[in-house]
Amino acid sequence: MTAIYDKDQFYSKILKLVIPIVIQNLLSAAVSSADVVMLNYVGQSSISAVSLAANYASILFMIYYGLGTGASMLSAQYWGKGDLQPIRVIEGIALRFSLIISLCFSAFACFAPELMMKLFTNDTELIAIGAGYLRVMSITYLCWGIIEVYLAVLRSIGRVTVSMVLNVMAFSLNIFLNAVFIFGLFGAPKLGAVGVAIATALSRIIELAGCIVVSLCSKDIKLKFSYLFLRNKLLFQDFLRLSLPALINDLAWSVAFSMYSVILGHMGSDAVAANSLVIVVRNFGTVLCFGTASAGGILLGNVMGENDMERAKEYASKLMKLTIITGAIGGILVLIATPFVLHFAKLSETAMHYLKYMLLINTYYIMGAAVNTTLIAGVFRAGGDSRFGLICDAIDMWVYAVPLGFLAAFVLKLPVLWVYFLLCTDEFVKWPWVIRHYRSQKWLKNITREDLFHKDAAT
Repeated sequence: MTAIYDKDQFYSKILKLVIPIVIQNLLSAAVSSADVVMLNYVGQSSISAVSLAANYASILFMIYYGLGTGASMLSAQYWGKGDLQPIRVIEGIALRFSLIISLCFSAFACFAPELMMKLFTNDTELIAIGAGYLRVMSITYLCWGIIEVYLAVLRSIGRVTVSMVLNVMAFSLNIFLNAVFIFGLFGAPKLGAVGVAIATALSRIIELAGCIVVSLCSKDIKLKFSYLFLRNKLLFQDFLRLSLPALINDLAWSVAFSMYSVILGHMGSDAVAANSLVIVVRNFGTVLCFGTASAGGILLGNVMGENDMERAKEYASKLMKLTIITGAIGGILVLIATPFVLHFAKLSETAMHYLKYMLLINTYYIMGAAVNTTLIAGVFRAGGDSRFGLICDAIDMWVYAVPLGFLAAFVLKLPVLWVYFLLCTDEFVKWPWVIRHYRSQKWLKNITREDLFHKDAAT
């Protein structure tokens, strides 16, 4: 009877967390697809330029995700323990880091966007379009860091619905403003790629305002300027110990993944344009499995914070089974979407050929990504184990995948689709080590502390 109760409890809890996260991820993917679909009517060059420039947003997102992960790992367990003050200190630490990083990215995007674009392409037209896009995006980066940290903390304490509502508002507004500034609706000028950036900047500013409103209504965890000045030596050490490996892991993975775009970007605009659409479709395919991974990490963190390790092991096992199912669903969704994408895409004949087979490759690639994300970013990090993911991804991406891609493209000069296929083996190469680490249960830990705010710990 107890086993049945526990099983039902897991699925009811995970469902309450998964649904809002999936809705957020769906809307995020919808914004990306809206950008691509609308720019599809502007021209292939606009799609390619925005796709390349957006790699910087992807890198920045992974930095915020790493900071948010560090905050979430600690906050989820302290929430399970029922201790609020450490969560406020942790939020302040994460905000300090995010603000510094946001200012650096914004300065580069504002004053040296052409240089940033030259890293990805030598096409002068794409550089010009992308530079205009990046200048406007510099405003977005300033707001984004604050938003992501605050929402990560809210999600870690189970406030996923609040986070979802704010994202729904921002993403819906983003899509609407995309149409206004790309097509010149309601008397607005037709701004093409720059219009996408303006829409994103305005929606992020409004989302930050929404975070402030939520904070004012919250009784416990707020978005307060004073949190930036809260100090605790032990929590700072814990944050660095847990979040730096996660941040470096996510950054190394994101930069390596961007190297895929660098490789394809130097193989022609047809490859870039096809990959732009593939990324959009893949984002939709991974929404459910990545949402399950995020929700599972929150739930496991709360349980381990309660020091209930047997229940944590049971929940992790159920989460893995759920991930296999969601990964398979994601692959099927990409397969179903393929004929529709091919019908509506307005690309060159060569780009259409690339698009077809890149989509087919992603029907199975999603399963590899689903399992690894659930374990590395969900299960392991819930117990504070962020170092394994860093080591695993650094070796997989920088010793295997990126060198293999450059070798295949520029030394062996293989066709585009062969290069893409080889790049998409990265997730499966690390499966044996990731699954072995999961079975070892070394990640199963309570990372909370006692007596955090006595005199020696707080200074």
